[in-house]
Amino acid sequence: MKKFLALLILVGMIFTFGQSAVSAQGKILVAYFSRTGEEYGVGNIKKGNTAIVAEIIAKKIDADLFEIKTVKNYPLNYDECTKIASSEKAKNARPELATHVENFADYDTIFIGSPIWYGDAPMAIYTFLESYDFSGKNIVPFVTHGGSGLSGIDQRFSLACPDATILQGFAVRGVTAQNNFSETEEKVSDWLKKINFLK
Repeated sequence: MKKFLALLILVGMIFTFGQSAVSAQGKILVAYFSRTGEEYGVGNIKKGNTAIVAEIIAKKIDADLFEIKTVKNYPLNYDECTKIASSEKAKNARPELATHVENFADYDTIFIGSPIWYGDAPMAIYTFLESYDFSGKNIVPFVTHGGSGLSGIDQRFSLACPDATILQGFAVRGVTAQNNFSETEEKVSDWLKKINFLK
């Protein structure tokens, strides 16, 4: 009988450990900013590059998905959009957001995705970062880009949210996200495994 009880306790411990390993990151949100229209190196797109990656991540780790939207939409024309993006960066602007996360405090880990505009995230991302209390939370950056990689986004997020833990980020070319779903999905899976969000 004692051996049987000991075995039950051991099985229970193993099950508990397995459960805590799976849910170690707590409740997860995948928040992203993305745009459609004319896109550098891609053409006229109906779904944003970053949106594609965000949806892959959320599906693979069973996370909630949230789109960061601005009150004023960016132009569909690429050149017009870049002029506004450049001006906002020069002014360190904080575009007003049209969407807001309900029950933000419930989330333990927040994946934050964006394109790279002029070597940085769009200024709307910083509006988002400054709109909530990230203290004690994990932030996981991911970006789509035209050749610049992460562009130091992880360091900038760390400066914006000094009381959060910044985990290893992910970068994929926009043209890959847009035109090669299987390759993008594989890259995302490899990264999620590396940072222990996927077995």
